[in-house]
Amino acid sequence: MHASHRADASAPQVTLTTLSNKAARKAAVTYLPLETQTRPTLGTAEAAYYLNRQPQTLRSWASLQNGPLRPLLINGRLAWSVADIRRLLGIV
Repeated sequence: MHASHRADASAPQVTLTTLSNKAARKAAVTYLPLETQTRPTLGTAEAAYYLNRQPQTLRSWASLQNGPLRPLLINGRLAWSVADIRRLLGIV
């Protein structure tokens, strides 16, 4: 091997640690306590957070109509009722 092809032992080793876009978004998102939510509905990711479920589980509930909650469909997006989520969790 030629000297030009060897890694220079004196060069600093750089290790890049990057999060995927999905992981970075998840790590950066914070939600208000459910008791303080004033909006009538939540998106799927927020509702899943409060219900301690994966968003895909809620999408499955909506698609198969077999979950404990039924979402509204607003402009083609699922909207989960805050009142229904509170009722399900026993938060009044």
